[in-house]
Amino acid sequence: MATRNLKKILGELRALPKETEWVEFKVNYINQEDIGKHISALSNSACLHEKKNAYLVFGIENETHNVVGTKFKPKSHSIGNEELENWLARFLEPRIDFKIYEFKQNSKRIAIFEIDPTERTPVKFKDIAYIRVGSYTKKLSDFPEKERKIWKRETTYDWSTQICGSAAISDLEPEAISKARKEYKQKYPQKADEVDEWDDLTFLNKAKVTKGGKITRTAIILLGKAESEHFISPSVAKITWILRNEQNQTKDYEHFGPPFILNTESVFAKVRNLKYRYLPDDTLFPIEINQYEPYVIREALHNCIAHQDYELEERIVVEEKVDELTFVNAGNFIPGSVEKVIQQNFPQKHRNNFLADAMLNMGMIDVIGSGIIRMFTMQKERFFPLPDYDLGDPNKVRVKIFGKVLNENYTKLLIKNKDMDLTTVMLLDKVQKRIRLSKEEHKFLKSKKLVEGRYPTLFVSMHIAAATEEKAKYIKYKGFDKKYYQDMIIEFIKKNNSASRKEINDLILNKLPEILTEKQKKSKINNMLSEMSNKLGIIENAGSRKYSRWVLTAK
Repeated sequence: MATRNLKKILGELRALPKETEWVEFKVNYINQEDIGKHISALSNSACLHEKKNAYLVFGIENETHNVVGTKFKPKSHSIGNEELENWLARFLEPRIDFKIYEFKQNSKRIAIFEIDPTERTPVKFKDIAYIRVGSYTKKLSDFPEKERKIWKRETTYDWSTQICGSAAISDLEPEAISKARKEYKQKYPQKADEVDEWDDLTFLNKAKVTKGGKITRTAIILLGKAESEHFISPSVAKITWILRNEQNQTKDYEHFGPPFILNTESVFAKVRNLKYRYLPDDTLFPIEINQYEPYVIREALHNCIAHQDYELEERIVVEEKVDELTFVNAGNFIPGSVEKVIQQNFPQKHRNNFLADAMLNMGMIDVIGSGIIRMFTMQKERFFPLPDYDLGDPNKVRVKIFGKVLNENYTKLLIKNKDMDLTTVMLLDKVQKRIRLSKEEHKFLKSKKLVEGRYPTLFVSMHIAAATEEKAKYIKYKGFDKKYYQDMIIEFIKKNNSASRKEINDLILNKLPEILTEKQKKSKINNMLSEMSNKLGIIENAGSRKYSRWVLTAK
């Protein structure tokens, strides 16, 4: 956020007659536990008071609201080796968005925590929910009537529905309006004749792009002329496409602004959708498909537009690499987890409801809001890896779409079991990507004999490998019995009279399980040599510790 906007917010907060239940003033650092409790209390209170944000401000006197400055630097403050911001986010449930700003007012340092209100679910810090009562922070459980109100309440602020002051219909792109009419008629064919009789403003009102003939932020984003973006400033309506090579170097890029109803197609045209071939069941007839399903690309991009937190003043990014696409939008993932969306199969709630309704009327997003489920299902039906949702950054959602097979076992398994439920496929997809499963997930797959290995290091089981004629693949992941490697070492020494550690590494390393790292493989060889010399007494080191030379003993 620009400094001038921060100073404006600070001025508005200082003008309040006293601390409120959604604003807290402090001078210097309070311990991290108290900050966590304040964030919980302020978020819950902002929900009750229907405020767009709550604020925890450092550098302001509580009684006088004078600017005195603070020594506290929250953005660089750490708890052990962990940044304060990450530490706080770990203990807040459900995850809410809060942003930290540092700036100077009258040459004095100010730090502001801008905190989103919760929606329906009270925010807890370390499993306890808090609330503001006057200027005090209390446990929410002591005020059951407030807790009931939070469970019933849903925040009503919608950035996308706000009116853009002096903007007029002349600030919209005529070609974009024509495109919107065409898509609206395709969406509602029974209204086609009626739509043709409407003038542009009537159509835009009916399509829920404008409100009472006034231009909304939604209208600027979807239909605005390129130069009309200033109407939503300081927010940004930009999509950046970036092409990277195998070394992750930027080869090309381009920025796209309004009107998004036209320019999303321009972004789509930039993506190279090459043919991909693979052989199922070792036949001579390959499957040939495009790397990416067009619906998946469009859905991922349109989801970014519908869910972008435009107040964060960031661009939507589409990053293209050789075999993968990554879509990035600003803002937290509202459902909390992808598993929740898939398993509960409920329509998605959008951050910008007015914008989402307009996109729905123009066929840009799914009719029931279940586009994510459809994306996952399409990837499953193509026997490709499922989309990856990276939610590690509380202010960003990253969705990666793969354009290649990662693991042949996984792919052949899906070919042979087309009716496998999506939840099970999601777990197997984690296994092929070496994403750690929970113990419950591991237990579930183990009970179905779909995975083997010692938790948390798992791989596709021998049962599946045999079913898909992938025994060799199984061996590469599980490895051979220990005696197999010991016999190899003994035979090598017999033929060559001795073996250096380098020679043993060259002999064994590439035959150890692929799932092990290089360091783990060398450690395994260390243990093997130690057992053969100390416990079994069949080899000994005739060299030095640094330059070992292993020979057979009389035994």
